[in-house]
Amino acid sequence: MKILVIGNEDRYRKYMPDLVVIKNSTIVFLPLGIDDNEILENAWDCDAVIADPMAEVSAELINKMPNLKIIQSEAVGFNKFDCEAAKMKGIYVCNCKGANADAVAEQTILLMLGSLRSIIIGDREERAGNQMAMKKRLMYEGLTELSDCKVGLIGFGDIAKATAKRLAAFNCEVVYNKHTRVSKEVEKEYNVSYTDIDTLLKECDIVSIHCPVTNETTKMVDAEFLSKMKKTAYLINTARGEIVDNEALYNAIVTGKILGAGLDTVAPEPTTKDNVLLNLPEEYKDRVIFSPHIGGISTAFFRRAHSFDWQNVEKALQGETPKYIVNNVPEKKSEPLFAGREK
Repeated sequence: MKILVIGNEDRYRKYMPDLVVIKNSTIVFLPLGIDDNEILENAWDCDAVIADPMAEVSAELINKMPNLKIIQSEAVGFNKFDCEAAKMKGIYVCNCKGANADAVAEQTILLMLGSLRSIIIGDREERAGNQMAMKKRLMYEGLTELSDCKVGLIGFGDIAKATAKRLAAFNCEVVYNKHTRVSKEVEKEYNVSYTDIDTLLKECDIVSIHCPVTNETTKMVDAEFLSKMKKTAYLINTARGEIVDNEALYNAIVTGKILGAGLDTVAPEPTTKDNVLLNLPEEYKDRVIFSPHIGGISTAFFRRAHSFDWQNVEKALQGETPKYIVNNVPEKKSEPLFAGREK
C-alpha cells in the first residue's frame, strides 16, 4: 500500500500514531505547493491521500490515481480539494470535524478581549514608556467589558458551540444565526438564542464568523453586511479569510461604519504586505488585530487530528466506511487492503 502525505513532513512525523496501517504502508511525503505532475510522478498509485487543508487536490490528480480510496484533510478545511471529482469516482473526502473547536474558540475569545482592551496599542505604548499617558487615555475613552457585550455568532457548528461555552463564563448575551435553527434543548445547553441575520448585525457589539467557505459565503461580509453593524461593533473572523471582502472591511473601518476587527484569517493566504487590510491609514491601523491563522494549531489539536486522520484512512483501506465524509459518497464495502489494527 502507498499513502501520499501532502504537507510538512516534520509535523507529520512528530504526531504520527503507532498504527498498523503506517507500518504496512509506503509513505510518500511531498511539500505544499508541489505541482500535479510531480505528485503523479511520485504517487500516482497511492491508495490514500492525507493533505494539509491548504493543499490543492485537483480533479486531474484524482482522475489519474486509479487506486485512490480516500482523501483525508489533516484538519477541518477541505475547500481546496475537488470534492465533486472525488465523488464521481466514489472516493471519500473526509475531514476531522470538531478536532480544532476548542483551540479556535480560545483564539476567538482572545481576539474579542484584545479588541475590547486595546491590547495592541497598550503594548506599544507601554514599551515606549508611555504607561501613565495610555492609562489616562483609556480611563477617559473607556474600556468595555465582554460581559457588557451582546455577541452574535454567524454559524453554529462545533467551533461556535465551543465559543458559546466560553462566553457563558463572561455572562454576556449570545445570539446566533444559521440556515437551520437548532433545537430548544441545544440552545438551552449553550445558553444562546436564535435571531435573524439583520437583527444580529443591528444589535450585536461583536459579530463573530463561524461558517465554512462555500459559494454562498465567499465575500459574505461585504459592504452591505458591514453597513448593518453597529458603529461601535467589532468583527471577529477565525473561520476563513475568503468570507470577508477585504476592500469592504477596509472602507468600513476608515469611514467609521464599524469600530474594528480581530482577524485570525485573511485572504489570500499567505498574507502579503500589499494586502489592503495591512495598509490602513496610520490613524486606523490599530483598529485591526491580526493573528497568523494560528487559531486551530495547538499541540493538543495536532495530537487529536493526526490520530484521527490515520485511523480514518485505516478504516477506508480496511473496507469500512470512514467518519466525517464531506462529499456525500455513499457507504460501500470492499475487501480490506491489509489486516490488523492498532498495536
